[in-house]
Amino acid sequence: MIIFAKKILSLIMKYKIEQQNKPTLPSHGKYMAKAVHQNTIDTRQLIDELARRSRSGMDESIIKPVLIGLSEIIKDHLRNGDRVKLDEFGLMKLEISSEKVDKPEDFKPKKHIKGVKLHFLPESIEGKQPLYDDIKFEKVK
Repeated sequence: MIIFAKKILSLIMKYKIEQQNKPTLPSHGKYMAKAVHQNTIDTRQLIDELARRSRSGMDESIIKPVLIGLSEIIKDHLRNGDRVKLDEFGLMKLEISSEKVDKPEDFKPKKHIKGVKLHFLPESIEGKQPLYDDIKFEKVK
């Protein structure tokens, strides 16, 4: 069994205030908070953190192939239309964005499907989502 030490991060999500500028939305002209993403954590950083947090001495030579293999398997399942649920994390699924048509027989995939989006639903325990616990917010100037 692999055991990881839990690292406590500061859990401060930065945000800025932006005006809604899409004229077609009822909220046009209103102001809202928008998350500011300052860093992108890549595979290398995830591997390093996993190795540091591992209490069983796992190193890069073990972690990297597992992480890469897991991402490939997840992608294959998502592209096959499956939902992927990771315990203590959440559920991922792909959703189709398409134009609307008047009758089903009018629908042409190449013409009307506009794209695919990844949807992530955090794990929920009795209606509570631990992913969001203890996050503090800080406005960016």
